[in-house]
Amino acid sequence: MKQITLGKTGITVPQNAFGALPIQRVDQPTAVRLLHMAYDGGMRFFDTARAYSDSETKVGAAFAGMRDRVFLATKTQAKTPEDFWRDLKISLRELQTDYIDVYQFHCVSQCYRPGDGTGMYEAMEEAKARGMIRHVGITTHLIGVAEEIVAGGLYETLQFPFSYLADEREIALVRSCEDAGMGFIAMKGLAGGLLNHAEACMAFMQQFEVLPIWGVQREEELRQWLAFFDRKPDLSPALEDLIRADRKALAGEFCRGCGYCAPCTVGIVINQCARMSQMVRRAPSSAWLNDRWQAEMAKIAACVDCGACMTRCPYGLKIPTLLRKNLADYRGILNGSVKI
Repeated sequence: MKQITLGKTGITVPQNAFGALPIQRVDQPTAVRLLHMAYDGGMRFFDTARAYSDSETKVGAAFAGMRDRVFLATKTQAKTPEDFWRDLKISLRELQTDYIDVYQFHCVSQCYRPGDGTGMYEAMEEAKARGMIRHVGITTHLIGVAEEIVAGGLYETLQFPFSYLADEREIALVRSCEDAGMGFIAMKGLAGGLLNHAEACMAFMQQFEVLPIWGVQREEELRQWLAFFDRKPDLSPALEDLIRADRKALAGEFCRGCGYCAPCTVGIVINQCARMSQMVRRAPSSAWLNDRWQAEMAKIAACVDCGACMTRCPYGLKIPTLLRKNLADYRGILNGSVKI
């Protein structure tokens, strides 16, 4: 298994890490069993977030008493220093630790900088000086913001969506991180659930200095990734053909959730509704099947095909078509004709 060093952090781990968002959907004994199985199989880097309901609690329960054997990363969506400190203290408590290896601003729409008036970067610096965090990271779904983050050189790690559906601009982002000595944590390596060929996904990742965090909620999923510790997948001509076919078929369906498409003429929450098929399968289903989201999804039927969203999408998605496809899937889940 290829080893990855996350930029200048010095953190060196196998290129095969655990994304803990999906363990929200399983009970704690199951989550702990999966996390232990991942560790026993060779994984050493585990990524979670304050926003992932009880994920931090489950990670903390799994690794209590063995903190020095794993690297833990988590995130805060705080927008004020006060909320930053509140989130950090809760995360430390839930993870049962007195430090976090990589603490990340979560899903940002701006690059926090010293002196920008928010106080956010200064809070990060203080937390690091106090030994509460070891390294400063940031995550975003916005390619322009990601490029600004790399150019600024303030962060030790960047987490960004990256899979074999990546375009040339996203691949250039990965290369620029490497040149800048910034660790790249690859989220959505399965493109939010669109990709299902583990060997192709891993073979693609191994071409780059990136650390993929595979979202895991089932034992059979985890076994796929752990198998690569014993056999390295090669990017064979057959896998290259598969990747080309998937890019052709799926590139137009991968909503990254960036929100550039907003606002919608008829009030559709596009960046959530256009990826509902993935969200309802990768996070607790109840959070997406409630009355609120049923009402939001119903708005898709009122789409007037004005095309305004498509003019703003940086990825060229056929958004009205994608919305309607998600609505059909969602209705199938609600009426029981589609199983998740």
